[in-house]
Amino acid sequence: MTTTPSEQGVSLGMPQLPAPEYPDDVRARLEADAREIIGRYPDSRSALLPLLHLVQSEEGYVTRTGMQFCADMLGLTTAEVTAVATFYTMYRRKPSGDYQVGVCTNTLCAVMGGDAIFSALQEHLGVGNGETTGDGKVTLEHIECNAACDFAPVVMVNWEFFDNQTVESAKRLVDDLRAGSEVRPTRGAPLCTYKETARILAGFPDSRPGAVDASGSAGPASLIGLRLAKGEQPEPRIVHPRGEERRDPAPQDEPHAEHLSAHDAPQKTSASDPAHPAGPVTEEGE
Repeated sequence: MTTTPSEQGVSLGMPQLPAPEYPDDVRARLEADAREIIGRYPDSRSALLPLLHLVQSEEGYVTRTGMQFCADMLGLTTAEVTAVATFYTMYRRKPSGDYQVGVCTNTLCAVMGGDAIFSALQEHLGVGNGETTGDGKVTLEHIECNAACDFAPVVMVNWEFFDNQTVESAKRLVDDLRAGSEVRPTRGAPLCTYKETARILAGFPDSRPGAVDASGSAGPASLIGLRLAKGEQPEPRIVHPRGEERRDPAPQDEPHAEHLSAHDAPQKTSASDPAHPAGPVTEEGE
């Protein structure tokens, strides 16, 4: 008995239909934004990355319609646009949530608790890597280094930092996101939705009051190299083995030495200090 290719699970490779067009009003608005972006570059094809962010801000991910739009505006083929859109992980290829919750599982964050956080959030939210909760609020994924190792383990929400996380603080974070509660990053601008973030990444100003002034910076440990390059000499630090008492304790009125990272000494985090929902209690650089 013979079987058809479809019964054998074989795809015949039928060509896809052309991507649907944006509605006229949407296309007119996007074309105006696209022309502004393209005008920033001497070579129009250099505008492809921000244009992909632009179309992502429209639908929350890069659709076939969005890629066709980018190709039309830049005089490229859809194959050229697709090659870029599929290369960078910052472009989504399917519908997802308002908040992209990324747990760093690179070496240091993983050792400091990132793997445990990611596993706990998968169970807590009932989703796998790259999947979205049923309410459309949260997309969970593990991500590579966030360049914030001195605050490990780090969770990012729409590319804003939540430092020194624990399993419990990360659970509270995603619960608050789903409930619509106000959530403040440890550093950086206030949270906005993924679509709004994509428009900012396309190069358009963040018009929210105080958002630009709220931008954060790297931690003290990450900035040591910069200080040395400027000729600054950091104070020498004496690190004592754990459990060994200092022989010459500092006077009570002597200011404490600066901890260069969250790993040099215990700090309060959201797990130990509910009054501070994320990150260390001290201000950066104190």
